[in-house]
Amino acid sequence: MNTAKVLGAAAALLCAATFAHAQQAWPAKPLTWLVPFAAGGPTDAMARDIADKVGRQIGQSIVIENAAGAGGTIGAAKVAKAAPDGYTFLVGHMGYMGAAPSLYKKLAYDPVKDFDAVFRFPDTPLVLLVPKSSPYKTAGELIAAAKANPRKINFGNAGVGSTSHLIAALFESRAGIEVTSISYKGAAPAMNDLVGGQVEAMFDQSNTALPQVTGGRLNAIALTSLTPMPQQYPNVAPLADKTLPGFEAATWYGLYAPKGVPKEVVQKLHQAYLKALADKPWTARMVAQGIHLLPEAQYAPEAFAKHTAAEVDKWRKVATDAKIQID
Repeated sequence: MNTAKVLGAAAALLCAATFAHAQQAWPAKPLTWLVPFAAGGPTDAMARDIADKVGRQIGQSIVIENAAGAGGTIGAAKVAKAAPDGYTFLVGHMGYMGAAPSLYKKLAYDPVKDFDAVFRFPDTPLVLLVPKSSPYKTAGELIAAAKANPRKINFGNAGVGSTSHLIAALFESRAGIEVTSISYKGAAPAMNDLVGGQVEAMFDQSNTALPQVTGGRLNAIALTSLTPMPQQYPNVAPLADKTLPGFEAATWYGLYAPKGVPKEVVQKLHQAYLKALADKPWTARMVAQGIHLLPEAQYAPEAFAKHTAAEVDKWRKVATDAKIQID
């Protein structure tokens, strides 16, 4: 064998060994999880909580980077363009990873084609809220009033394309009613006007709505989960019970990587997450806050990828029926 071939073979072996070592060494530095919302919100809070637990399992810290703007689409586009090296990830949300393709005429990324699903977080059902002074004690009463008075009842939401807006649109479609949608710049001002009676109803996540209900500032009249939540919302029936059979909706989240990330990285993160979920006191605290744990199979990368694709299709119909368009 001539010298050139010997050197070529040696170089190839060295590259293979280096690559293998790099794979085995992952993670060799802290990971970044990008949250495309401002710090302090529910997505950010859940991301930080899960990142802390997963980071302990993989032996590296996970840094949360906030990049807010355009309903989360700016941050999502940033991660879509990032190197798939196993160190940059997106904390996904139903808005910018499920509904966005239907809401925006031009989107700089494709939630299905430009990302690899890593794992799904637990879901957060929503609760239908009304002011303490509201005459509506059940969702059935509200629906009946809306049918008798089209567009007279108004629903507040945290902004066009927000979870509270999308779920209200889904509710409106399934109930066969027409309401007036009032969009705010965030959940806080919308909630303030609901408490004050300036708007008549609003959907909010079960965990963030809980303090308002237990504090006596708002009444909860329905849940979007399939099953009751007696610990958090005693005597509040799911819409699926009798009012709207089969109705189910939740804010879902999960971790995504830029397309092409090594499969070994996805597997290690998924396994680390499952180990974290074995911490029963931690998951019990989630449940106490109104967060819904899922069957283990639904957390898996393959299942989460299928869920993402199904959600894109689902919200396309909802956005079309409700004529929701951001630009």
